[in-house]
Amino acid sequence: MTDAVIGRKTGSKSFSILGAITFCHSINDLSTSLLLAIYPMLKSGFDLSFGQIGLLTLVFQGTASLLQPAVGLYTDRRPQPYALPFGMACIALGLAVLAFAPNYGALLVGCVFLGIGSSIFHPESSRIARLASGGAHGFAQSLFQVGGNFGNSLAPLAAALLVLPYGRHSMAWFAVLAVAGIAILTLVGHTFGRSVVARPRARSSSAAHAAALPPQLVRRAIAVLIALIFSKYFYLASITSYYIFYLIHHFGLTAENAQLCLFAFLVSAAVGTFIGGPVGDRAGRKLVIWCSILGVVPFTLALPYVGLSATIALSIVIGLTISSAFSAIVVYAQELIPGRIGMVSGLFFGVGFGMAGLGAAALGEMIDLTSIDFVYRVCSFLPLIGVLTAFLPDVERMAHARA
Repeated sequence: MTDAVIGRKTGSKSFSILGAITFCHSINDLSTSLLLAIYPMLKSGFDLSFGQIGLLTLVFQGTASLLQPAVGLYTDRRPQPYALPFGMACIALGLAVLAFAPNYGALLVGCVFLGIGSSIFHPESSRIARLASGGAHGFAQSLFQVGGNFGNSLAPLAAALLVLPYGRHSMAWFAVLAVAGIAILTLVGHTFGRSVVARPRARSSSAAHAAALPPQLVRRAIAVLIALIFSKYFYLASITSYYIFYLIHHFGLTAENAQLCLFAFLVSAAVGTFIGGPVGDRAGRKLVIWCSILGVVPFTLALPYVGLSATIALSIVIGLTISSAFSAIVVYAQELIPGRIGMVSGLFFGVGFGMAGLGAAALGEMIDLTSIDFVYRVCSFLPLIGVLTAFLPDVERMAHARA
């Protein structure tokens, strides 16, 4: 039974489930992104270096990176929709630890719980999004992703309006929000798990044709996609982890105003994520990947050399452009390796998290050794790796030719 048939048979229920996991993705990513948003507070409160700030990101995203492919591979064989509320419970626990952490070691423990929660949530929920798509895989993946991006964009706003004025303990209120996510995901597991998720794995016609690709071509394509993820997430690490510090250092902004600028970037990233999937469904995912990663180069190269207004405008354009790639990359890889939806989702979410964590740690050390301005000039060249898109096979065209 194909994904499209599954989606039609479950009808409005599938769309409701897609909406539910998209909303919970917002809760998940809002909760985890609060860690990044309160870095200025943690830096001053615990007297941390930029290297220690980067290590917090590395521990959180490294934990998620290592576990997600394994979780995805396991749930492909044995779907576990009730694992989703458990993952959200880990998020709630991580937030509570961060809210009341007495020292740097406790902060690291909180980051571990956040990483475990994300590693469980993303592969299984991404698999459910595909199965509930009704065949519109790019749209479903984009809608699911935009939930996460929306949550990411709310984090600096929440930090500026709630956490910074009322103190770190106020993060405990977001743990209560995560408890609401637990209830929703429990309902998802109950209503959707038995009727759809537990059915035999579906193989769409395009996926079946993709299976006929030579193994060496598949391996080369996966290697190229991982290189593109490296380019995208290392660059994004320079924004999500250090954009606030860059604006404060380079332009003298207050922490609250810098948070609002980061909010504008993250909102643009959410919009770009939503655009990428449907456009990929219609125009082809390879074209979206081309335009997203290589197309952002002129803007990243200009960013370190312009004034405040232009910096904010360019960051919005960069967020809109570079974020459209991820949904296309995930769906492209799912078609490349059919029947392994959870494993592929876990792999690319994991690689993305890992690259972002490594990027944050490496860039933090580089800032300590050089300067934040130097790091932004170096990172501006990373999207040039997008030229490797030329080595990706045109999966849609090959599938149509075989059909």
